[in-house]
Amino acid sequence: MSVQQTDAAQRGEQILAVFETSFGRLLAADPAAFRVKFRKMAASAFAFYRGTAGLFYADLEREQNAGPYLDERTGRVWIHGDLHAENFGTYMDSQGRLIFNVNDFDEAYVGPFTWDLKRFAASVALIGYTKALSDDQITDLVLTYAAAYRERIHALATGAKNDEVPPFTLDTAEGPLLGALRSARSLTRFGLLESMTEIRDFERRFAPDGGSIDLDAATRYKVLAAFDGYLETLPESSLTRPESYRVKDVVGRRGIGIGSAGLPSYNILLEGNSDALENDVVIYMKQAQTPAVSRHITDSAVREYFQHEGHRTVISQRALQAHADPWLGWTELDGAGQLVAEVSPYAVDLDWSDIDDLEEIAAVVADLGRATATMHSAADDESGHSLVPFSTERAIDAAIAGDEDSFGDLLVDFAHSYGARARADHQIFVDLFRNGRIPGL
Repeated sequence: MSVQQTDAAQRGEQILAVFETSFGRLLAADPAAFRVKFRKMAASAFAFYRGTAGLFYADLEREQNAGPYLDERTGRVWIHGDLHAENFGTYMDSQGRLIFNVNDFDEAYVGPFTWDLKRFAASVALIGYTKALSDDQITDLVLTYAAAYRERIHALATGAKNDEVPPFTLDTAEGPLLGALRSARSLTRFGLLESMTEIRDFERRFAPDGGSIDLDAATRYKVLAAFDGYLETLPESSLTRPESYRVKDVVGRRGIGIGSAGLPSYNILLEGNSDALENDVVIYMKQAQTPAVSRHITDSAVREYFQHEGHRTVISQRALQAHADPWLGWTELDGAGQLVAEVSPYAVDLDWSDIDDLEEIAAVVADLGRATATMHSAADDESGHSLVPFSTERAIDAAIAGDEDSFGDLLVDFAHSYGARARADHQIFVDLFRNGRIPGL
């Protein structure tokens, strides 16, 4: 066996060990869902990277609370946890505005701010590679992201007013971000309801097709009891019309996405803000997962802050996302923490498939750098949570100011090295998968 083959075999064992830690229990419970998940991950190096946050943080563990730009504050801020170039999109905030920003907070936790930036930078390298960009062009893109992040963090740290750093909305966004917002605006709640429900006996119910699973009486009772617990976690502003929360129907669903394979999930149909059938609301209740980053953060104060993973996901999202979904809450079911939120009719993810012009890619990457900085700055002493009792943006700004010149280079070096690592890991994973080497499948 050659040295290269030996290295690949050793890396394969490392990948399998991380898979066992990250997916073992869920994979054993639902191997069919993971066969779907792994086939999606096999499609490309980027898809593999999206599905292996656990491997990423296992590789980063040696940097915990150490390394450039990290100190007792910047190593302990609220982070997204899975910040890659496809985890951005649109949502309707609690004030009725369509916003483009980071979405999907399942992996959010408290840790080093540079971990978010490195995960994003490596994703840029992977996307750039699939678009046949040169290493120099990828370098420029990562530097563009770093510069935009730095500029926005500094503006926020030095007291920029909200109107000077507005969110990305229909009035302020440009290019593909504006395109996503316009696409979201063209969607309707009625369209979502038509795709998931039907009207029977003058009342709306979930349609029998479309992947829904009928529940037995005992399971339905448990889900409804958990729903009652969820109502207690909502802010007072969300409870102005109690009739909005009248349950019309409940069904089960099976999570088969890259990030949700094997996780039990339920859809609940509610009355909404009026008696009209077109204003009904669909929420989902999903078993929350253990975030990959948490396995590499040893701070007991962080771990003990959360009741369970559902509570952790919601508190993290409310901290990181200004004016979050008013339906966002948590509960428990069968002893497991659950995340509850709306199945939004206004969610449109950023689509990279048609973003091919280098100048346009650079403009998008810069906007995502600004969005990342805005997200980091939202979760601090002013967010209403005591876990990060200081100004995040001022702490990060001061840390970067200590070595401005090396900040971009740090992300560039990591993007190239880990991008190459992820491409090699993807091939190792495909060989493991197609040769039946992943236990449990």
